[in-house]
Amino acid sequence: MAGSSRDSKAGSLRDQEWMVLIAKVAQGDQSALGELYDKTSRLVFGLVLRIVLDSSTAEEVTLDVYNQVWKQAGTYSAERGTPIAWLLTIARSRAIDRFRSGRQEQQRREPLDVATGQAAAGDSPEQQSAMSEQREIVRSALKQLSTEQREVIELAYYQGLSHSEIAAQLGQPLGTVKTRTRLGMIKLRELLNPAMGAWS
Repeated sequence: MAGSSRDSKAGSLRDQEWMVLIAKVAQGDQSALGELYDKTSRLVFGLVLRIVLDSSTAEEVTLDVYNQVWKQAGTYSAERGTPIAWLLTIARSRAIDRFRSGRQEQQRREPLDVATGQAAAGDSPEQQSAMSEQREIVRSALKQLSTEQREVIELAYYQGLSHSEIAAQLGQPLGTVKTRTRLGMIKLRELLNPAMGAWS
């Protein structure tokens, strides 16, 4: 019973901490959004990945979730649930929408990190040409990230490492890893957003 009580107290303190961060985000505090992302993104990404079944798509949806948090933090109410329940509700909704959009299957065949240039069986010449163009756009976007940003993003999303684990592996300060990850993902999203609109 003592262990259960400690767990409950820890959960309550965590919830309070995250509520404070959400309140700061609602006031336009970008650093609070970064801290909330750091503390919760693995849970969000894990849920999204179980729905969309593709790491590249899950990365995009996770970014969408925190973009929505940035815009809607002021609507959060503790009376309607814990911070993580609110985040995971947003994540689930976003992931299901993306799965249903049909975009997921295309990206499963052509994930960002293993674009091989091979056409899927049955693709028309027009489809092959469009997919080739998409691969080039993705490659170009990735090349525009710094080596450091690309490195931490790959470790976080393809190997599932936390910021702390990445910092230990690279021998870099935790704050540096957090900043590189945030800036890299924001940059990648900005670069790919116009193309994603054309592909939908």
